[in-house]
Amino acid sequence: MSEIARIWGWHPEQYKGLAVEEKAVAGPDEDSTTMGYEAARNAIARAQIKPSEIQSVFFGTESKPYAVKPSATIIAEALGITPYTMASDLEFACRAASEGMRALQGMVASGLIKYGLVIGSDTAQANPGDVLEFTAASGAAAFVIGPERGSAAIIEDSVTFVTDTPDFWRRAQEPYPLHGEGFTGEPAYFYHIENAVKALFERTGLRPNDFKYAIFHQPNGKFPVKVGTDLGFTMDQLKEGLVTPMIGNTYNASALLGLAKVLDKAKPGDRILLAPFGSGAGSDAYSIVVTDSIEERKALAPTVEQYLARKVVIDYGFYSKSRGIIFTIK
Repeated sequence: MSEIARIWGWHPEQYKGLAVEEKAVAGPDEDSTTMGYEAARNAIARAQIKPSEIQSVFFGTESKPYAVKPSATIIAEALGITPYTMASDLEFACRAASEGMRALQGMVASGLIKYGLVIGSDTAQANPGDVLEFTAASGAAAFVIGPERGSAAIIEDSVTFVTDTPDFWRRAQEPYPLHGEGFTGEPAYFYHIENAVKALFERTGLRPNDFKYAIFHQPNGKFPVKVGTDLGFTMDQLKEGLVTPMIGNTYNASALLGLAKVLDKAKPGDRILLAPFGSGAGSDAYSIVVTDSIEERKALAPTVEQYLARKVVIDYGFYSKSRGIIFTIK
């Protein structure tokens, strides 16, 4: 963060409130599709199924490399999932992957498919010098959704809450998003997450103390802690799922990376609250219960903490070139 502040003349007090120390940046040869492929490969390894058994692939992003061409088909082809599979890219700001997770949950329950793959991956955009540049990051997470039998964790219930709240948007042909700061907090993020979670509590009869962990969408390091504590959760329940302070806001991967990090540590019987959010605006709330199968899956792919340990610190010049802010003329 200090490197971005140095370039644009921000004072520490202007960005320290974001509670983000560093952010992850996709390399020059990476994009949301390549990162999504790696996350999906890890998910399939942990699921211990053949790629050909996956009958639907949903790719949630707001930064896909092609304006008109699905990334879901690229990843499905690379993984050996095609040709007999449904495949679609989904859009709902940072909530698109969660939307795909809910859809796959219903498709599995109905018997339409046996296994589905959901991927959340973004290389988030930010206008250079804008406050969004401090947090807009790159990352991916993926999960295989299938029958309860043999699963590492079970979604026992879920709720969605959406309205038309214009807190963040990017029109066609515009390179960077805009944000209505007056709408970003209470009318959008907090209002939607709180209502989704409260609706889940009402449906299930569960309360904060029934959960071992709670994970919320993380546009910065401050919001998820505030919404969690406002809903009655403690820092002990929140801290394990916090990833944004270390890697920034990875948009569609944000809450899902928090879930992946928690699952790396979770024990059988632990109950997890997951509440992704997407600008525009909407939130999902999930109650997830970990099963005995979790222990045998953990070592089958790199953990989130192992990925975090791989970091290489770069300067603003390399960052600018990697993110396409500056170009090499040939």
